[in-house]
Amino acid sequence: MNTVFSLRPATILAAFAVLAACQDEAPPDGAIPVPSGRVILPIDVITNVPGTAGAAARFRFLAPDLTEDDLEGSAGDMQKLCDTYALPKTTGTVPEPQQIIISLSAAEVPFGEPAPDVVQFFETYRIEGGVCVVDLF
Repeated sequence: MNTVFSLRPATILAAFAVLAACQDEAPPDGAIPVPSGRVILPIDVITNVPGTAGAAARFRFLAPDLTEDDLEGSAGDMQKLCDTYALPKTTGTVPEPQQIIISLSAAEVPFGEPAPDVVQFFETYRIEGGVCVVDLF
């Protein structure tokens, strides 16, 4: 037995309106997708300050809703940022970085300045075989 449903145009429009209301807002321009779904925006890249293992490329990111409770969940985000954003941008740089340092910050903070009231997370990676490997510092 075949069943046929007939929808009126007003019903179809109402359904589309409900679907549109359920969708999240589009991420801001320049946002980088990460596993947590958090909004991540690039701040800057610093290559003229050495790391603990020689040349380092520091990629600083803004994560506006970052809280101290987000530390564990941010590890996957920082790994993704290293693998898919930072590592490709270091190809061909001179000197070749021995480390990539990823930082997430709840607010923009000038590089090297203390900001005890701003939540910030840092992770250091070494580059092995073309991938980012967490490098405990």
